Amino acid sequence: MTERNISTEIPPQLSRPSADNMIKGIVIVNNSGKPRLVKFYQNVFGEDRQQSVIRRIFQQVSTRPDSFCNYLEGSVPEWGENIKLIYRHYATLYFVFAVDAQESDLGILDLIQVFVEALDKRFENVCELDLIFHSDRVHYILDEIVMGGMVLETNINAILQAINDQEKMHKDSMKKAGPSDSVDAISTKLGAGRNW
Repeated sequence: MTERNISTEIPPQLSRPSADNMIKGIVIVNNSGKPRLVKFYQNVFGEDRQQSVIRRIFQQVSTRPDSFCNYLEGSVPEWGENIKLIYRHYATLYFVFAVDAQESDLGILDLIQVFVEALDKRFENVCELDLIFHSDRVHYILDEIVMGGMVLETNINAILQAINDQEKMHKDSMKKAGPSDSVDAISTKLGAGRNW
């Protein structure tokens, strides 16, 4: 039996995020331009540049009449010139996906619809306040659909099942922890001891 030299070095293409993500970013802003959810899958470094990207996206979609199509060739210098902004305007919110120019417009519009339906089923008539006060749950729902700029799941039933499973696990863990338990007592009950 010969001994092989196994390298533990990570190949360069796996060690850092790819600039070839199909989805560059997801931005949900209200009619006034206030961001309610922002998720960048291709890095934009610095808070000023991030705010600039959000402002630029909002300016491009908010100036279009609702009678126009829901996609446009956008220019977001932080992500390059070949970017499409595909969006839906629901009541007081713009759901905007910034994607590669090769992506299917109708496919991304369908993805936005799946995301909104999942939010609507989870929050029963989702509104802007749900995005503000339950941002952790909104991010969890989004992470079930898109991760790292790649689409994971589009089946609404599978997404809702994963959300329900997560909520059940959360409720079960809260039952194990009594309302008067300290953090140390909770960590001990969960098996972490004091090293948690």
